[in-house]
Amino acid sequence: MKILIKNANIVNEGKVIKGDVLIENNFISKISETEITTKANKVIDAEGKYLFPGCIDDQVHFREPGLTHKGEIYTEAKAAVAGGVTSYMEMPNTIPNALTQKLLEDKYKRASEVSLANYSFYMGASNDNLAEVLKTNKKNVCGVKVFMGSSTGNMLVDNAETLEALFSKCKLLIAVHCEDEETIKKNLAQYKTHYGENITAQMHPLIRTTEACYKSSSFAFELAKKHNTRLHILHISSALELNLFNATMHLPLKEKRITAEVCIHHLWFTDADYARLGNLIKWNPAIKSNSDKVHLLRGLMDNRLDVIATDHAPHTLDEKMQPYLQAPSGGPLVQHSLVAMLEFFHNRQLTLEKIAEKMSHAVADCFNISKRGYIREGYYADLVLVDLNYHWTVTKKNLLYKCGWSPFEWQLFRSKVMQTFVNGNLVYDDGVFDEKTKGERLLFEN
Repeated sequence: MKILIKNANIVNEGKVIKGDVLIENNFISKISETEITTKANKVIDAEGKYLFPGCIDDQVHFREPGLTHKGEIYTEAKAAVAGGVTSYMEMPNTIPNALTQKLLEDKYKRASEVSLANYSFYMGASNDNLAEVLKTNKKNVCGVKVFMGSSTGNMLVDNAETLEALFSKCKLLIAVHCEDEETIKKNLAQYKTHYGENITAQMHPLIRTTEACYKSSSFAFELAKKHNTRLHILHISSALELNLFNATMHLPLKEKRITAEVCIHHLWFTDADYARLGNLIKWNPAIKSNSDKVHLLRGLMDNRLDVIATDHAPHTLDEKMQPYLQAPSGGPLVQHSLVAMLEFFHNRQLTLEKIAEKMSHAVADCFNISKRGYIREGYYADLVLVDLNYHWTVTKKNLLYKCGWSPFEWQLFRSKVMQTFVNGNLVYDDGVFDEKTKGERLLFEN
């Protein structure tokens, strides 16, 4: 099967060029600024549209196994490709937690059967599974996830000896959720004393504070420096935490031993939005002030923040509509990640090239993903064709998440994902899915 994409504006490696792209046998076989005349089974005229490398989301929760009333690998991966995400890395806090090699491989097997996007799954760490963690194959597993803050089941790692051993012995990338549990517990107790059961979502960033984030992230940072650990700090949410990365901001990404991620909801919403959206934007770490949001965007531009992700974490609407203390944290986002970031382009805050860098190139480099994240000859044809002049509104009717809601409902977006290719297969074509071919397991280079 040969597919020829003609006349596209190709957004790749710091520039936009107009040209043709030929796909053969899952790979990009030719890129040319002059016309490619090779006969193809399918020709797509992309005049006026923009071709991006497929987005790679390094932090999602697809809820399978054990929480499939919220989401499944099938449903959430389908939403991902509709949003231009061609590869994802999924977290281990499912039920049961992915704390053994067998449970981890069970998830890979399931994804091979149902996922339209390419996939990887983190190995989970707990206080008592170091031996299992050290068995993980770094060539076909994206990394080890450590919750240095509360999580599902047995996944809070708060034992100092365990952390020292993990950071000193693990040769894989360690991805951390950083919030100091004791600080949060103390703050929550104070709010319960004052407000009882009447705590609201507006108090969320006052309970899960900047100080809680910084205390934990700085501790992880120092541990990684001490042991030369390959550390990736997830969902940086505050201006204060950005100071940790001042010294390395000018280093090439591939030379960094400690990297950082920012999530779209922390770039998009502020604490003022809790009054309107309440628990729908209750995420951990909490969405913080407008000043934090401004500084996070600045950190993205100056490379203190290396990659953009979603922390896609669906819950049912009934669960989110419970009172604050009972409502779970997290929300669906993966279907709207690229178009949300393209709003920053429309608002002249980010360039197309920077969006491609932070959502594709840098993720591939950060995790050493083999032959993905770029539009290059010989690389997998993970591609997204976008119309930058297509206005549409998010409604329940066009949501693909199993949970059936989004914090972006009634948001007008000025760009639309038209077509998504995964390994050269046109899996999404303007609302129509081709589900015959599934995604592949991501592989990683040393």
